[in-house]
Amino acid sequence: MSSSAGAQTETFRHEALLYSGWAEFVTGTVPFIREGLRVGEPVLVVESLEKIELLQIALGRDAGAVTFADMANVGANPARIIPAWHDFVSRHGGQRLRGIGEPIWKGRSPDELIECQRHESLLNTAFAQGQPWTLLCPYDTERLDSAVIEEARRSHEFVSQRGSTQPSQIYRGFEASGASFEAPLPEPDTSVGRLLFTSEDLLEVRSLVVRHSRTAGLPPSRAAELVTAVNEIATNSIRHGGGGGCLRIWQQDTALVCEIADSGRFNNPLVDRQRPGAEVSAPRGLWLANQLCDLVQIRTLAEGTVVRLHMYPKVPERHLRVLPHDPKRRSAGPD
Repeated sequence: MSSSAGAQTETFRHEALLYSGWAEFVTGTVPFIREGLRVGEPVLVVESLEKIELLQIALGRDAGAVTFADMANVGANPARIIPAWHDFVSRHGGQRLRGIGEPIWKGRSPDELIECQRHESLLNTAFAQGQPWTLLCPYDTERLDSAVIEEARRSHEFVSQRGSTQPSQIYRGFEASGASFEAPLPEPDTSVGRLLFTSEDLLEVRSLVVRHSRTAGLPPSRAAELVTAVNEIATNSIRHGGGGGCLRIWQQDTALVCEIADSGRFNNPLVDRQRPGAEVSAPRGLWLANQLCDLVQIRTLAEGTVVRLHMYPKVPERHLRVLPHDPKRRSAGPD
Protein backbone atom coordinates (compact mmCIF):
# COMPACT_ATOMS: atom_id res chain seq x y z
CA MET A 1 0.00 0.00 0.00
CA SER A 2 1.22 3.47 -0.79
CA SER A 3 2.27 5.40 2.29
CA SER A 4 -0.04 8.22 1.18
CA ALA A 5 -3.07 6.00 1.68
CA GLY A 6 -2.59 5.83 5.42
CA ALA A 7 -1.35 9.34 6.15
CA GLN A 8 -3.30 12.50 6.88
CA THR A 9 -1.72 15.64 5.52
CA GLU A 10 -1.51 18.99 7.27
CA THR A 11 -1.07 20.82 3.96
CA PHE A 12 -2.01 20.31 0.33
CA ARG A 13 -0.32 17.09 -0.75
CA HIS A 14 0.25 16.69 -4.49
CA GLU A 15 1.32 13.20 -5.46
CA ALA A 16 1.98 11.54 -8.82
CA LEU A 17 1.06 7.87 -9.13
CA LEU A 18 3.18 6.15 -11.77
CA TYR A 19 1.44 2.99 -12.91
CA SER A 20 1.85 0.40 -15.64
CA GLY A 21 -1.27 -1.53 -16.55
CA TRP A 22 -4.69 -1.90 -15.01
CA ALA A 23 -3.51 -3.88 -11.97
CA GLU A 24 -1.06 -1.20 -10.87
CA PHE A 25 -3.68 1.50 -11.45
CA VAL A 26 -6.17 -0.29 -9.19
CA THR A 27 -3.53 -1.13 -6.58
CA GLY A 28 -2.44 2.50 -6.45
CA THR A 29 -5.91 4.08 -6.28
CA VAL A 30 -8.39 1.80 -4.50
CA PRO A 31 -6.55 1.67 -1.11
CA PHE A 32 -6.15 5.46 -1.31
CA ILE A 33 -9.91 5.86 -1.83
CA ARG A 34 -10.89 3.34 0.84
CA GLU A 35 -8.60 4.90 3.44
CA GLY A 36 -10.19 8.28 2.75
CA LEU A 37 -13.65 6.83 3.24
CA ARG A 38 -12.54 5.06 6.42
CA VAL A 39 -11.44 8.33 8.06
CA GLY A 40 -14.49 10.25 6.80
CA GLU A 41 -12.86 12.28 4.00
CA PRO A 42 -15.01 13.23 0.99
CA VAL A 43 -13.49 11.74 -2.18
CA LEU A 44 -13.80 13.04 -5.75
CA VAL A 45 -12.41 10.98 -8.64
CA VAL A 46 -12.07 12.73 -12.01
CA GLU A 47 -11.10 10.05 -14.52
CA SER A 48 -11.95 8.54 -17.89
CA LEU A 49 -15.25 6.68 -18.12
CA GLU A 50 -13.35 3.42 -18.59
CA LYS A 51 -11.37 3.89 -15.39
CA ILE A 52 -14.41 5.10 -13.48
CA GLU A 53 -16.16 1.84 -14.33
CA LEU A 54 -13.09 -0.12 -13.30
CA LEU A 55 -12.91 1.68 -9.94
CA GLN A 56 -16.61 1.29 -9.27
CA ILE A 57 -16.29 -2.45 -9.85
CA ALA A 58 -13.19 -2.72 -7.64
CA LEU A 59 -14.75 -0.64 -4.84
CA GLY A 60 -18.03 -2.51 -4.80
CA ARG A 61 -20.44 -1.03 -2.26
CA ASP A 62 -17.88 1.60 -1.28
CA ALA A 63 -18.28 3.20 -4.73
CA GLY A 64 -21.58 4.72 -3.62
CA ALA A 65 -19.72 6.99 -1.17
CA VAL A 66 -17.40 8.37 -3.86
CA THR A 67 -18.16 11.20 -6.30
CA PHE A 68 -17.04 10.44 -9.86
CA ALA A 69 -16.73 12.86 -12.79
CA ASP A 70 -15.62 12.39 -16.39
CA MET A 71 -12.24 14.03 -17.06
CA ALA A 72 -13.05 14.21 -20.78
CA ASN A 73 -15.69 16.78 -19.84
CA VAL A 74 -14.09 18.47 -16.85
CA GLY A 75 -10.62 18.74 -18.37
CA ALA A 76 -11.19 19.06 -22.11
CA ASN A 77 -9.77 22.55 -21.56
CA PRO A 78 -7.15 21.96 -18.82
CA ALA A 79 -7.68 25.45 -17.39
CA ARG A 80 -11.14 24.37 -16.18
CA ILE A 81 -9.77 21.66 -13.87
CA ILE A 82 -8.49 23.89 -11.04
CA PRO A 83 -11.87 25.67 -10.75
CA ALA A 84 -13.54 22.24 -10.48
CA TRP A 85 -11.18 21.29 -7.63
CA HIS A 86 -11.79 24.70 -6.03
CA ASP A 87 -15.52 23.98 -6.08
CA PHE A 88 -14.93 20.59 -4.45
CA VAL A 89 -12.75 22.11 -1.72
CA SER A 90 -15.20 24.98 -1.13
CA ARG A 91 -18.15 22.62 -0.74
CA HIS A 92 -16.32 20.90 2.11
CA GLY A 93 -14.70 23.88 3.80
CA GLY A 94 -12.51 22.89 6.71
CA GLN A 95 -12.69 19.15 6.05
CA ARG A 96 -9.86 16.92 4.98
CA LEU A 97 -10.43 15.76 1.41
CA ARG A 98 -9.06 13.37 -1.17
CA GLY A 99 -9.08 13.57 -4.93
CA ILE A 100 -7.84 11.60 -7.90
CA GLY A 101 -7.40 13.36 -11.23
CA GLU A 102 -5.72 12.16 -14.44
CA PRO A 103 -5.59 15.09 -16.88
CA ILE A 104 -2.84 13.64 -19.12
CA TRP A 105 -3.47 10.66 -21.35
CA LYS A 106 -2.18 9.25 -24.63
CA GLY A 107 -3.91 11.12 -27.45
CA ARG A 108 -3.75 14.63 -26.02
CA SER A 109 -2.57 17.05 -28.71
CA PRO A 110 0.85 18.69 -28.20
CA ASP A 111 -0.85 21.98 -27.32
CA GLU A 112 -3.17 20.27 -24.83
CA LEU A 113 -0.30 18.31 -23.30
CA ILE A 114 1.82 21.34 -22.47
CA GLU A 115 -1.20 23.14 -21.01
CA CYS A 116 -1.96 20.05 -18.90
CA GLN A 117 1.61 20.12 -17.62
CA ARG A 118 1.23 23.79 -16.81
CA HIS A 119 -1.98 22.94 -14.97
CA GLU A 120 -0.20 20.32 -12.87
CA SER A 121 2.37 22.90 -11.72
CA LEU A 122 -0.29 25.52 -11.02
CA LEU A 123 -2.13 23.13 -8.70
CA ASN A 124 0.70 23.75 -6.22
CA THR A 125 0.19 27.51 -6.49
CA ALA A 126 -3.59 27.21 -6.24
CA PHE A 127 -3.78 25.03 -3.12
CA ALA A 128 -0.45 24.91 -1.27
CA GLN A 129 -1.42 27.66 1.18
CA GLY A 130 -5.02 26.61 1.75
CA GLN A 131 -6.76 23.87 3.69
CA PRO A 132 -5.11 20.44 3.84
CA TRP A 133 -6.19 17.88 1.26
CA THR A 134 -4.56 15.25 -0.93
CA LEU A 135 -4.61 14.99 -4.72
CA LEU A 136 -3.33 11.84 -6.41
CA CYS A 137 -2.52 12.20 -10.14
CA PRO A 138 -2.09 8.92 -12.05
CA TYR A 139 0.38 8.72 -14.97
CA ASP A 140 0.40 5.77 -17.36
CA THR A 141 4.07 4.87 -17.82
CA GLU A 142 3.24 2.34 -20.56
CA ARG A 143 1.62 4.91 -22.85
CA LEU A 144 3.20 8.25 -21.99
CA ASP A 145 6.62 9.40 -23.17
CA SER A 146 9.46 9.40 -20.67
CA ALA A 147 9.67 13.22 -20.92
CA VAL A 148 6.07 13.45 -19.68
CA ILE A 149 6.89 11.23 -16.68
CA GLU A 150 9.98 13.34 -15.98
CA GLU A 151 7.85 16.49 -15.96
CA ALA A 152 5.40 14.79 -13.56
CA ARG A 153 8.28 14.36 -11.13
CA ARG A 154 8.96 18.10 -11.38
CA SER A 155 5.35 19.19 -10.80
CA HIS A 156 4.55 16.81 -7.91
CA GLU A 157 6.20 16.96 -4.51
CA PHE A 158 5.68 13.23 -3.98
CA VAL A 159 5.84 10.28 -6.36
CA SER A 160 4.30 6.86 -5.77
CA GLN A 161 5.20 3.74 -7.74
CA ARG A 162 4.62 0.05 -7.00
CA GLY A 163 3.51 0.68 -3.44
CA SER A 164 6.35 2.99 -2.44
CA THR A 165 5.97 6.74 -2.01
CA GLN A 166 8.95 9.08 -1.88
CA PRO A 167 9.55 12.85 -2.12
CA SER A 168 10.46 13.79 -5.68
CA GLN A 169 14.12 14.70 -5.95
CA ILE A 170 13.43 17.10 -8.84
CA TYR A 171 10.22 18.78 -7.63
CA ARG A 172 10.44 22.40 -8.76
CA GLY A 173 8.91 23.82 -5.58
CA PHE A 174 6.13 26.22 -4.73
CA GLU A 175 7.68 29.43 -6.05
CA ALA A 176 8.76 27.98 -9.40
CA SER A 177 5.36 26.31 -9.87
CA GLY A 178 3.73 29.71 -10.36
CA ALA A 179 6.53 31.38 -12.29
CA SER A 180 5.81 33.18 -15.56
CA PHE A 181 5.24 30.69 -18.35
CA GLU A 182 7.62 31.43 -21.19
CA ALA A 183 7.51 28.19 -23.20
CA PRO A 184 7.57 29.25 -26.87
CA LEU A 185 4.45 28.82 -28.98
CA PRO A 186 5.00 27.31 -32.43
CA GLU A 187 4.53 29.59 -35.40
CA PRO A 188 1.58 28.71 -37.67
CA ASP A 189 2.48 26.88 -40.87
CA THR A 190 -0.42 28.29 -42.87
CA SER A 191 -1.71 31.66 -44.05
CA VAL A 192 -2.47 34.10 -41.24
CA GLY A 193 -4.90 36.98 -41.04
CA ARG A 194 -3.41 39.93 -39.17
CA LEU A 195 -4.78 43.15 -37.69
CA LEU A 196 -3.16 45.82 -35.53
CA PHE A 197 -5.85 47.33 -33.31
CA THR A 198 -6.54 50.11 -30.83
CA SER A 199 -9.69 51.13 -28.98
CA GLU A 200 -11.25 52.34 -32.22
CA ASP A 201 -10.88 48.99 -33.97
CA LEU A 202 -12.86 46.55 -31.84
CA LEU A 203 -15.64 46.34 -34.43
CA GLU A 204 -13.08 45.40 -37.07
CA VAL A 205 -11.57 42.84 -34.68
CA ARG A 206 -14.97 41.18 -34.25
CA SER A 207 -15.70 41.32 -37.97
CA LEU A 208 -12.41 39.62 -38.83
CA VAL A 209 -13.16 36.78 -36.42
CA VAL A 210 -16.66 36.40 -37.87
CA ARG A 211 -15.33 36.12 -41.42
CA HIS A 212 -12.71 33.54 -40.52
CA SER A 213 -15.25 31.59 -38.43
CA ARG A 214 -17.49 31.24 -41.48
CA THR A 215 -14.58 30.09 -43.63
CA ALA A 216 -13.55 27.56 -40.96
CA GLY A 217 -17.09 26.18 -40.77
CA LEU A 218 -17.75 27.03 -37.13
CA PRO A 219 -21.43 26.76 -36.22
CA PRO A 220 -22.99 30.18 -35.46
CA SER A 221 -23.08 29.50 -31.72
CA ARG A 222 -19.40 28.56 -31.63
CA ALA A 223 -18.48 31.55 -33.76
CA ALA A 224 -20.38 33.87 -31.42
CA GLU A 225 -18.53 32.44 -28.41
CA LEU A 226 -15.17 32.91 -30.11
CA VAL A 227 -16.04 36.49 -31.06
CA THR A 228 -16.97 37.20 -27.44
CA ALA A 229 -13.72 35.68 -26.15
CA VAL A 230 -11.54 37.58 -28.65
CA ASN A 231 -13.35 40.81 -27.85
CA GLU A 232 -12.67 40.29 -24.13
CA ILE A 233 -8.96 39.66 -24.65
CA ALA A 234 -8.59 42.52 -27.12
CA THR A 235 -10.31 44.83 -24.62
CA ASN A 236 -7.81 43.68 -21.97
CA SER A 237 -5.00 44.60 -24.37
CA ILE A 238 -6.44 48.08 -24.81
CA ARG A 239 -6.90 48.63 -21.06
CA HIS A 240 -3.82 46.92 -19.67
CA GLY A 241 -1.53 46.13 -22.59
CA GLY A 242 -0.43 49.52 -23.82
CA GLY A 243 -3.58 50.70 -25.58
CA GLY A 244 -3.82 48.04 -28.25
CA GLY A 245 -2.29 44.94 -29.73
CA CYS A 246 -2.04 42.60 -32.69
CA LEU A 247 -4.64 40.00 -33.65
CA ARG A 248 -3.58 37.03 -35.76
CA ILE A 249 -6.01 34.32 -36.90
CA TRP A 250 -5.52 31.05 -38.78
CA GLN A 251 -6.79 27.51 -39.29
CA GLN A 252 -4.83 24.79 -37.45
CA ASP A 253 -6.02 21.29 -38.29
CA THR A 254 -9.73 21.45 -37.41
CA ALA A 255 -9.37 24.35 -34.97
CA LEU A 256 -9.64 28.06 -35.64
CA VAL A 257 -6.91 29.84 -33.67
CA CYS A 258 -6.96 33.50 -32.66
CA GLU A 259 -3.88 35.08 -31.09
CA ILE A 260 -3.77 38.45 -29.34
CA ALA A 261 -0.37 39.92 -28.48
CA ASP A 262 0.33 43.15 -26.62
CA SER A 263 3.08 44.85 -24.62
CA GLY A 264 1.49 44.33 -21.21
CA ARG A 265 2.51 41.88 -18.50
CA PHE A 266 0.68 40.39 -15.53
CA ASN A 267 1.99 38.50 -12.51
CA ASN A 268 -1.05 36.49 -11.38
CA PRO A 269 -0.52 32.95 -12.73
CA LEU A 270 -4.06 31.91 -11.76
CA VAL A 271 -5.91 34.87 -13.26
CA ASP A 272 -7.56 32.71 -15.93
CA ARG A 273 -8.51 30.00 -13.40
CA GLN A 274 -10.08 32.11 -10.67
CA ARG A 275 -13.83 32.62 -10.76
CA PRO A 276 -14.44 36.41 -10.96
CA GLY A 277 -15.85 38.19 -7.93
CA ALA A 278 -19.14 40.04 -7.97
CA GLU A 279 -17.53 43.49 -8.17
CA VAL A 280 -17.55 45.13 -11.60
CA SER A 281 -13.80 45.74 -11.50
CA ALA A 282 -12.94 42.04 -10.99
CA PRO A 283 -10.83 40.66 -13.87
CA ARG A 284 -12.88 38.29 -15.96
CA GLY A 285 -11.66 38.37 -19.58
CA LEU A 286 -9.25 35.44 -19.38
CA TRP A 287 -11.64 33.46 -17.17
CA LEU A 288 -14.44 33.99 -19.69
CA ALA A 289 -12.17 32.97 -22.57
CA ASN A 290 -11.52 29.65 -20.85
CA GLN A 291 -15.24 29.05 -20.37
CA LEU A 292 -15.95 29.76 -24.03
CA CYS A 293 -12.95 28.30 -25.88
CA ASP A 294 -11.64 24.76 -26.17
CA LEU A 295 -8.07 25.71 -25.29
CA VAL A 296 -6.40 28.92 -24.12
CA GLN A 297 -2.64 29.38 -24.12
CA ILE A 298 -1.03 32.30 -22.26
CA ARG A 299 2.62 33.22 -22.49
CA THR A 300 4.40 36.02 -20.64
CA LEU A 301 7.43 37.04 -22.72
CA ALA A 302 10.04 39.77 -22.49
CA GLU A 303 8.17 41.82 -25.07
CA GLY A 304 4.72 41.33 -23.57
CA THR A 305 1.84 38.87 -23.33
CA VAL A 306 0.48 36.45 -25.93
CA VAL A 307 -2.91 34.74 -25.65
CA ARG A 308 -4.02 32.04 -28.10
CA LEU A 309 -7.62 30.90 -28.28
CA HIS A 310 -8.50 27.58 -29.94
CA MET A 311 -12.04 26.77 -31.08
CA TYR A 312 -13.21 23.50 -32.64
CA PRO A 313 -16.35 23.13 -34.73
CA LYS A 314 -17.94 20.53 -32.42
CA VAL A 315 -19.56 21.78 -29.24
CA PRO A 316 -18.01 19.98 -26.21
CA GLU A 317 -19.72 19.23 -22.93
CA ARG A 318 -18.33 21.78 -20.50
CA HIS A 319 -19.78 21.06 -17.10
CA LEU A 320 -18.58 18.74 -14.36
CA ARG A 321 -20.78 15.72 -14.97
CA VAL A 322 -21.20 13.65 -11.82
CA LEU A 323 -21.62 9.97 -12.61
CA PRO A 324 -23.90 7.85 -10.41
CA HIS A 325 -22.75 4.46 -9.21
CA ASP A 326 -24.77 1.54 -10.59
CA PRO A 327 -24.78 -1.29 -8.01
CA LYS A 328 -25.97 -3.72 -10.75
CA ARG A 329 -22.80 -3.13 -12.76
CA ARG A 330 -20.96 -6.34 -13.67
CA SER A 331 -18.35 -7.52 -11.17
CA ALA A 332 -15.62 -8.58 -13.60
CA GLY A 333 -12.72 -6.33 -14.55
CA PRO A 334 -11.86 -5.18 -18.06
CA ASP A 335 -10.73 -7.76 -20.59
